Amino acid sequence: MAYEVVLKKRFTTKVLKLLSYLDKEWLQKTAADFLHKLDRRIEQLQKQPYAGRESSKIKNIRGVLITRHNKMYYKISGKKIIILNIYDTRMNPKKNPY
Repeated sequence: MAYEVVLKKRFTTKVLKLLSYLDKEWLQKTAADFLHKLDRRIEQLQKQPYAGRESSKIKNIRGVLITRHNKMYYKISGKKIIILNIYDTRMNPKKNPY
């Protein structure tokens, strides 16, 4: 049975900003490709929720790469996958809360 996915507001806001940036600065195809990769990763997590690597800073938080520049963080609560945030891996690692 697949897990239910819950998207937090912070994650949704950041993804929308990222898609807007990709569409404006690169190509619409680049934004569409990113969205496709994100959807595929979420579908994979629904089937294998423990596939992500555990966070070294916060217990029960896991992270998976979407692209080499974007990592998505989530937690598992019962039969739900709660997607918390997306983080740019090129940023200062000390600023990453996860």
